[in-house]
Amino acid sequence: MAERVANGASIAQEGLESIYLAGGCFWGLEKLMQSLPGVHDAVSGYANGAAGITPTYEQVCGGRTGFRETVRVTYDPSTIGLRQILSAYFLVIDPSSHDRQGNDRGSQYQTGIYYDDPESGGIVEQVVAVEAKRHAVFAVEHGPLRNFFEAEEHHQDYLEKNPGGYCHIPSVKIDEAVALVRAEMSYGRLPDETLRKTLTPAQYDVTRKGATERAFTGTYQDNHDEGIYVDVATGQPLFKSSDKYDSDCGWPSFSEPITASSVAFKRDTSHGMERAEVRSTVGDSHLGHVFDDDPESPNGVRYCINSAALRFVPVSEMGKQGYAAYLGLFGH
Repeated sequence: MAERVANGASIAQEGLESIYLAGGCFWGLEKLMQSLPGVHDAVSGYANGAAGITPTYEQVCGGRTGFRETVRVTYDPSTIGLRQILSAYFLVIDPSSHDRQGNDRGSQYQTGIYYDDPESGGIVEQVVAVEAKRHAVFAVEHGPLRNFFEAEEHHQDYLEKNPGGYCHIPSVKIDEAVALVRAEMSYGRLPDETLRKTLTPAQYDVTRKGATERAFTGTYQDNHDEGIYVDVATGQPLFKSSDKYDSDCGWPSFSEPITASSVAFKRDTSHGMERAEVRSTVGDSHLGHVFDDDPESPNGVRYCINSAALRFVPVSEMGKQGYAAYLGLFGH
């Protein structure tokens, strides 16, 4: 049960969770969040400003309250996960800008992710860790929610009331983000007995038992074709060819996943080492490990992944195999 903070009062909603997202002018972000399946409510407001103030829009725009234009997103975690909501968020913001989004400038437009429970906080910090490595400058605030006040009524559902109203997020970008998240939500975990029949012994040992294929033996070690790499157990898209690079490590290496919602991390102390294991978020498949000190990587990050955990889908086959929503990653 989530605690929702509205104008200083806590409201409990059974079965729902909440996250607070600042992404520039709240009108566009509210519209995006309302368009995602599983989102129960999206409310524009002001978050994490100075204590003792009940802010108005005019005060917040003055730039001296510390409040950010923020959308409170209340969602059903049985339908949509926090990682997927954050995936949509990062698809429409510029995470490298400080106090600015689009043409809007001012401290009220600072990006931020604020959470009201430890479990959400853990997911936020994992996603942020992935996203931060994508950018030379990462300016998104992230931390616990301190306060939240709903904005005035005329700011609520603004783009519904004013279809041609101002929005710094292009409508096509909102549509693309929704389509990508819907596509991510279409994949599901298969029963173990099914995977025993559909996977090869090597694929099963890697994805379900955490095995590692021998270096330089994987199918995709030297693959340079354009396309996406998906979880062999579920079909969930994980990596794209443009983020694959030649590495001397002996396994397919990627500088980043397709989205931060594609992968999760788990501490691995096996074999007397301290490593971060990479697992798929839908199928919980063991994929490999991630390292932050690879000089061969464009950003210093190496996702060292077993070929046996992957299936490659070339661009020419993506539409036929149900991955049309991802063709935009390649300019198609």
